[in-house]
Amino acid sequence: MSQLPLDWAERVWALVALIPEGRVSSYGKLAQLLGFPRHARHVGRALSETPPHIDIPWHRVLNGRGECSLAFQSEGWYVQMALLRAEGILPDDQGRVNLTKYGWQP
Repeated sequence: MSQLPLDWAERVWALVALIPEGRVSSYGKLAQLLGFPRHARHVGRALSETPPHIDIPWHRVLNGRGECSLAFQSEGWYVQMALLRAEGILPDDQGRVNLTKYGWQP
């Protein structure tokens, strides 16, 4: 297993900040873009540890199926769905986002 860089979280936050409004990405895609494919969980961990003073569009990051990783219909799930809808991203009834249609390609 490759060793992650010491500034891993900062690199994740910087990349997430680049995802434009109306687009989404997945944890796996971000890991791949950072040069560490198969490290999607590390991307998720970095996002979960984002300090409050760092304002990034966390809601634009989904799992590989285009789903929110928060518990289905939890308070956080509803917040993420509302933020996505406010940007014109339309999840289906189960909260899945079409990654082909809305996926970000840098």
